Amino acid sequence: MSPPPNLGPKPHLGYTENRLARAAELRTDRAAIDAMAGGPFAGFYVIGGELVVTKKTAPLNDPLFTLAEARAFGPFTETIFLGHDNNKGRFGLGMSQDAAEALKARDDLMVTDLRSIAVQGLVDANHLPPIAEAKAVLQWHLRHRFCSNCGAPSEAIDAGWKRSCSSCKTEHFPRTDPVVIMLIVDCDNCLLGRSPRFAPTMWSCLAGFIEPGESFEDAVHRETREEAGIVCGRVKYYRSQPWPFPTSLMIGCHAEALSRDIVVDRTELEDARWFSKHECIAMLMRNHPEGLTMPPPVAIAHHIVRSWVEDEVRFD
Repeated sequence: MSPPPNLGPKPHLGYTENRLARAAELRTDRAAIDAMAGGPFAGFYVIGGELVVTKKTAPLNDPLFTLAEARAFGPFTETIFLGHDNNKGRFGLGMSQDAAEALKARDDLMVTDLRSIAVQGLVDANHLPPIAEAKAVLQWHLRHRFCSNCGAPSEAIDAGWKRSCSSCKTEHFPRTDPVVIMLIVDCDNCLLGRSPRFAPTMWSCLAGFIEPGESFEDAVHRETREEAGIVCGRVKYYRSQPWPFPTSLMIGCHAEALSRDIVVDRTELEDARWFSKHECIAMLMRNHPEGLTMPPPVAIAHHIVRSWVEDEVRFD
């Protein structure tokens, strides 16, 4: 067996390792939340739909604003208590996407989407988890302004972590959609697919939403069979990643292939094919002879493939 390749230091997985203490016990304590928001070290992340507002600073942009700075941008929709960093309150402030777009005219600000911020490393990586937290919860509020039980308007309470219907008294909580994302392996080959949404050169792991009453192992088997016609056996959990586009949790896995003949579901995938480990190494290092690429290190798919390439998981 040849030694695993040297791909250099492992990159950080984006949106993970949140350093904030979420302090859920404070969410119902309005006085404590107000005191923390008004404290001298409070910081506010400003989100407008898909856009994040940051201050242009060197060498990295600063996504934290004081309350006075944030209020100067205009009216906000919801305020979310994200937690605290050594008792320094951290909050997410939601505004309309149009209002955020208007801020692009300012020379002292950069307003762009979170995916670009993460891929291009525009802010310190420690800011990505709380920004993802803020974006996910704020977008949940945008999509759940009315009670799903009776249809009446609902209101945000508990520091943004609950919506309450005054008509039927139903309480609504933020939801996370679980998604399996898996690398199917057969000895020194793996199965990768292409979505029509991908950049022309990019291939990645298969993925799909977990259905009600389904384990993540069963979801891996079902999605792989549906999308590529491949039957899987053993499934090994790798790690997870919050994915705030809009509110998913990616459950990374490796799975053992029990068949080889691919039948692509063209409604889900543009294409799927087997890749050798040698090809995957070239794609990770961005020197594939055909210019083929993997997702960037901010995405869990990159890490799932790399862990297999580096022999961290085997089924033989």
